[in-house]
Amino acid sequence: MKFRNKIIISFCIIIFVPILLALVVIFSFQQIQIRAIEQTYGVEDTDYSYFSNPMQLFSSFAKEAYTEISETVREHPEQMENQSYLEHLNSILEEKSSYLVVRRADMLTYIGEDTASSLLLELPGYGEADGSVDSGMYIDGEQQALVKQIDFKYPDSTEGSAFIVTLIEETVPEVKTLLADIIISIVMILVLTACMLTIWIYTSLINPIKRLQVAAQNIKDGNLDFTVEAESNDEIGELCKNFEEMRQRLKDNAEEKLASEKENRALISNIAHDLKTPITAVKGYAEGLIDGVADTQEKRDRYIRTIYNKANEMDTLLNELTLYSKIDTNRIPYNFAKLNVSAYFGDCVEELSLDLEEKNIGLAYFNYADEKVQIIADPEQLKRVVNNIVGNSVKYLDKPKGLINIRIKDVGDFIQVEIEDNGRGIASRDLPYIFDRFYRADASRNSATGGSGIGLSIVKKIIEDHGGKIWATSKEDMGTVMYFVIRKYQEVPNE
Repeated sequence: MKFRNKIIISFCIIIFVPILLALVVIFSFQQIQIRAIEQTYGVEDTDYSYFSNPMQLFSSFAKEAYTEISETVREHPEQMENQSYLEHLNSILEEKSSYLVVRRADMLTYIGEDTASSLLLELPGYGEADGSVDSGMYIDGEQQALVKQIDFKYPDSTEGSAFIVTLIEETVPEVKTLLADIIISIVMILVLTACMLTIWIYTSLINPIKRLQVAAQNIKDGNLDFTVEAESNDEIGELCKNFEEMRQRLKDNAEEKLASEKENRALISNIAHDLKTPITAVKGYAEGLIDGVADTQEKRDRYIRTIYNKANEMDTLLNELTLYSKIDTNRIPYNFAKLNVSAYFGDCVEELSLDLEEKNIGLAYFNYADEKVQIIADPEQLKRVVNNIVGNSVKYLDKPKGLINIRIKDVGDFIQVEIEDNGRGIASRDLPYIFDRFYRADASRNSATGGSGIGLSIVKKIIEDHGGKIWATSKEDMGTVMYFVIRKYQEVPNE
């Protein structure tokens, strides 16, 4: 989830969740208070209007007693002088935070509350009350009370009044504590909501940042062998994914650098070894000339020819090294041109035949392509490909009579060149790797025959840069066939 959505959700939670929970709490407390009022004070059909109009609630407490006293004074007014009956009525009222006061003429004949004070002096006179069960008079003084008045006449026609006094200060303690309970509950709701949001934000933001801090410290210390897992799809998760990609790239670059350094060391070692042999031969034959060992013209010519050939070998090795450095930086210079396949490969074979003839190696050339077929290629680099493949074949010829066959075939949009020898062949386990840099199928044999180990990798690079492909088949002790294809030149007709 995106942080934008999380912020929106957090806003909604902060606004609506406390409101909803507060409403639930208020409703729950009201239900509890209603049940408590009904059970404690015997008020029936209690509803929420009592909370908005408390006087209505206080008035309802004395309804039952008011009704009973009204019937008594109407049918048996003499009972209002019966102390036992009055005590009975007062005991009922005490359960509802009320008490009874009876007045005969101007004298109070019964007071149900011992602590009654100046409130009694403020009682209304005979006939001043509404006389309704739902009515009452609020008196505010030392004691706050709701007073219900029932006027009647004694049997001797003396005016009398019965007062039901409900003390508001002592009435319904549950109502008094309701507001405090609600406030405490709302505070707890806000604290709980804040804790939930804090935990949510902490787990989704702080924990991933801590992991990234640890990962950054590992990279700083050079440790790349770890992983950064993205546990979400938000911005932090995307940052973790990008960080993991960066770590993997750094690790790959470090491994590539180590591999490159290893290859460079192998190249230097191979070149040094391969240069040492012709240099030793050059020094030996030069010393022979200086010391007069070559005492005949024939020997001197042979010594000079050998020195020249060894110098050519060193030049070839140095050229390979120079080309390798260009390959490694993708800076091989190409000069592409249209080449006639028949003429170009005919010239290549003619040059190769002179050298191979001196080495007593047979060369056969077969051109199955049309005489007019052309390709787009760099003549110098393509010649390097043919010479490297043929030179590689010559190194590993182990038969008394070496043979090399070159075949040119037309295969649709491509020209396919096949160079076959009857050398020692390549083991099947080594065949997939022969175009890798510095790979040697048999280290001991290669050391004896020389070679930098980069010849076929150079060939592969040149062919691929021409848009072609190279591969090989081989059988041990029978020979190897190298194949490569070059796309034919085709003119696009003008419309």
